[in-house]
Amino acid sequence: MPSYINAISYYLPNKILTNEEISQIYPEWSVEKISSKVGINQRHISGDNETAGDLAICAAEKLFEEYNIDRSLIDYVILCTQSPDYFLPSTSCALQHKLGLSRKCGAFDFNLGCSGYIYGLGLAKGLLSSNQAQNILLLTGETYTKYLNEKDKGNRTMFGDAATASLISNKIFPECLNAEILEFCYGTDGSGYENLIVKNGCSRHYLQDGLNMFDDDYNFVSNDNNLFMDGKAIFNFTAFQIPQLVKDTLAKNSISLEGVDKFIFHQANEYMLNTVRKRCGIPEEKFFVDIKDIGNTVSNSIPIAIYRALDQGVLNNIHHILISGFGVGLSMGAVLIRK
Repeated sequence: MPSYINAISYYLPNKILTNEEISQIYPEWSVEKISSKVGINQRHISGDNETAGDLAICAAEKLFEEYNIDRSLIDYVILCTQSPDYFLPSTSCALQHKLGLSRKCGAFDFNLGCSGYIYGLGLAKGLLSSNQAQNILLLTGETYTKYLNEKDKGNRTMFGDAATASLISNKIFPECLNAEILEFCYGTDGSGYENLIVKNGCSRHYLQDGLNMFDDDYNFVSNDNNLFMDGKAIFNFTAFQIPQLVKDTLAKNSISLEGVDKFIFHQANEYMLNTVRKRCGIPEEKFFVDIKDIGNTVSNSIPIAIYRALDQGVLNNIHHILISGFGVGLSMGAVLIRK
């Protein structure tokens, strides 16, 4: 039974943090240095009382309105988030109620980051193929900026908050994306789990106090209460593992690199994306990057990029798109979709 990405919408919180504002906080980093280093000019920041669940509601309501989707058709809700509203219950259960969806809906959250949209599509396809659902609302929502230390200028330049909503179905809907979900490849290197982590606050280090740690030049290094990222380790994982993942995905779908019309990867930062593109041998004109005004939005980045590519006409008259996510875990996944 085929499965389709029928529609995508996204939502960005109203507050914006610009490079000019970051440069005022950290005068040693000029606006030009920030832009050239990560290829990001601004990012959207969730409000103090604004949660990933709140953002996901906004994205879902946009989806229903933008594509005139009858919400009564939704029979399953999946939410990918690493910043849930509560330890329990699952945020998706609260969203079922707040969105006015049927009580016959299934609903669950799963905890995954930059590869999360790929895994969400895989879960959705499995539910559809086994006839457990017909119309799945796949949500992603992250408020990573709440995990960032105010002294962590590196990560503050990178991450932004967002949410997306996708309709995944076993049939096509008129005037929608209608992209068939084909074959997946996955990978995990859990030996690198500490390379992108928030150590404190959950069961292993419950309610422990973290201290700001600095290097010899008094540059901020880490605080276990906040998000820590070993940028070099994440870069090496991506640069060396994703080219093989792409090759495996092409082989599994019996298609050549030349047969793929467009590649849309997790929108981490421009430098990393350009490095991966070159190592994969992907021509620049086939590689979509649109990150300057939103930053790295974690599990949201791929569906936002697909939406923007559609909106810009980049996906007109093309058929095969390879999408790939990679990062926290360390986790990666890729799938071919066909318009």
